[in-house]
Amino acid sequence: MASSISATAASEPEHSTKEREEENATSTRAAEDEDTGAQVAPIVKLEEVAVTTGEEDEEAILDLKAKLYRFDKEGNQWKERGVGTVKLLKHKESAKVRLVFRQSKTLKICANHLVLPTINVQEHQGNDKSCLWHAADFADGELKDELFCIRFPSVENCKTFKETVEEVAETQGKKAESKDATDAAGLIEKLSVEDSKKEETEKEEVPVAVKEVSKTTDDKVKAEVEKKDEPASSA
Repeated sequence: MASSISATAASEPEHSTKEREEENATSTRAAEDEDTGAQVAPIVKLEEVAVTTGEEDEEAILDLKAKLYRFDKEGNQWKERGVGTVKLLKHKESAKVRLVFRQSKTLKICANHLVLPTINVQEHQGNDKSCLWHAADFADGELKDELFCIRFPSVENCKTFKETVEEVAETQGKKAESKDATDAAGLIEKLSVEDSKKEETEKEEVPVAVKEVSKTTDDKVKAEVEKKDEPASSA
């Protein structure tokens, strides 16, 4: 009997202690959750600042996650530029398209160049999730000839990137040819108008000269007729 009591006595305080701890924890949470209604004014008032990305006048025609590499000519090795998003952005007015790659966390620009008709995207040998291409890049604030390699999570994304860039390059090439043809037509039209004006000017100058010659001839003829009509002087 004594042993059973002592066992109970030994267990009860432990149980009571747990209950008190739970009650205290509950009271603490209730105190923390209690809304006092007090309003604390901020020490510093922050004003909303408009953040621009430089892409406001452009429309994204491609947006994919990828990892970008740049070939280091001096070290003769590939160097990682970052993990982020590659976009093809089409300008709303000029219709020019540029390729932009930004890092995910810092949004740092790692690639920034126009998609020209001469761009050539090639599949990376031995890796069907990667592509290679050359470009005159402006990511570092100056134009530099760069060799890029981009790696996608899937073969489908890599294929989509390659096909889209090729389509854009073809479209830009047709646009450039159309512009050249339009400029040539405008130049021919301008030359034709100038030649026409020159011919008209020459035509206007010819009658004036003929008229002056005709007038001189008429004056001579008139003078001779008057001379003949004069009475002969008496001897």
